[in-house]
Amino acid sequence: MNVYLVLSRSRTVLSRTIALATRDEFTHASLALDPGLDLMFSFARRRANNPFVGCFKRERLDDGLYRGMDVVPGLVLEIPVTPEQHAVICARISEFLLDSHAYSYKKTGLVSVLTGRGSEDDTRFVCSEFVYHVLHGASVCDLGVARWQVRPQMLLDLPGEVVFRGDLKEYAARHRPGIHGVSSVPALTFAPTGTRALA
Repeated sequence: MNVYLVLSRSRTVLSRTIALATRDEFTHASLALDPGLDLMFSFARRRANNPFVGCFKRERLDDGLYRGMDVVPGLVLEIPVTPEQHAVICARISEFLLDSHAYSYKKTGLVSVLTGRGSEDDTRFVCSEFVYHVLHGASVCDLGVARWQVRPQMLLDLPGEVVFRGDLKEYAARHRPGIHGVSSVPALTFAPTGTRALA
């Protein structure tokens, strides 16, 4: 079984500022459960034109901020996981989905990384912090640093294989469910207790 780390870089002012300040190639991180990136999640801006209001969300390469981009430069890292780890990852993402109103984007995240001063808050995340939080919680990785210190570029040290580098829109189109024999993606289902979970 696999999950997928998706690193990207947009052409927004904020993305360019982060890249300039950190000298990193990639400025955004997402976690996908399928090779076609249909079930891709992260903390990102709620609306494409407002970089200051963010939330936990399911991201789509044909919607939101990405809709206006002809090309989305990025990288896909395939991370092998055990069935048990996969179940933990899906359960944690389901919790974020069910309680999305309780979580918010950590506006001070970039400042914390640049100044070396920060703290963890179980209700506030930046994109890379969320990805690391979920994978570390499933015992997939340990970068040896505090969660708030993790930048998107650092996630390249996760155990896995780079399976794509280039235009993420092109990659997603090639791996769309039902195309070229690609199997369907996991579906949202309801657990016996009545809580929604990822199957």
